[in-house]
Amino acid sequence: MLPIAPATVLVASIEYSYGYGVYETIRVSHGIARFVDEHCRRLDLSAQAIGLEHGYQPSEIEQYITDIITANEVETCNIKVLLIGGKAAADAELYILCLAPYFVERKLYKTGCHCTTYEYERVYPHAKTLNMLPSYLAYRDAAKNGAHDSLLINRRGEITEGTRSNFFTLKDNTIYSPPEEDILLGVTRDHVLKLAKEQGFEIVHRPIPLDSLSSYDAAFLTSTSAKILPIRSVNDFTFGELTLPLRNLIHLFSAMHESN
Repeated sequence: MLPIAPATVLVASIEYSYGYGVYETIRVSHGIARFVDEHCRRLDLSAQAIGLEHGYQPSEIEQYITDIITANEVETCNIKVLLIGGKAAADAELYILCLAPYFVERKLYKTGCHCTTYEYERVYPHAKTLNMLPSYLAYRDAAKNGAHDSLLINRRGEITEGTRSNFFTLKDNTIYSPPEEDILLGVTRDHVLKLAKEQGFEIVHRPIPLDSLSSYDAAFLTSTSAKILPIRSVNDFTFGELTLPLRNLIHLFSAMHESN
C-alpha cells in the first residue's frame, strides 16, 4: 500500500494512454463495500470482452478492497479499481484507491433531475473500459447546460444509457429498459430490476426512441452513486409529477441498500 502521490502509472505506457484497461467504482457506506462481489466479477468480464489478460482473481481483488478500506479507516467513500492491460497477463497492473464519495443533491430525489442528450454508441457496450473520451465530452456538455447527465442516443434515435448511469422509463406498473445487448449491465441496475420484480412490476426490454418519451409516465436513472434518481426533463421535454410507484421503488431500494 502506498500514498496516492507515489502510486504512478508510466507516461510511456501505451496501454494506459490508449485506454486499454477496465475499471469499477464501488460505493462504501458504514465501512462496507456494497455489491463488491458483483463489481469484481464485472471487472473480470469487462477485461474478457476486450481481450485483456491478467492474473487477478475476483476473490483476490475483493480482499484487496477490504484491506484498503481497513487501512484508510473510512466509513464512506468510493473505491476506484483500475485494471490496466499489458503485452501479456503478467504485465497487467491493478490499482485500487479511495476517492471522495459523490453525493446527488437530495432535492433531486423529489424534484427529478434534468438530462441532455448526445449522439454516441459505445463500441463494447458490456465492457467498462478506460476509453471514455466520448462519454466525458457528453457529460461535460451536460454539465455546461446545468444537467445531471447526458443520455446517449444511437444511430436509430434511441436512448441507450447515460454516460455513467442506466436509463429506464415507466408506464403504469411496467418498467421499460433498452435492450441489454446495447448497454452496460450496471450492478445497481440488476438489483433495482430484481427488487422491482419482487414488488410486482413488469419488466420489458425494448428500444426507447427519444421522440417517444411523452408516451411514458416517468423516467429514471440508476447508478452506484445515485441509486435510483428520477428524471424531471430531457432536453425540452418535461415529465409530470413523480408517480407513486416510482417514489415507492426509490424508498424501498434505498432501505434495502443500507441494510445489506
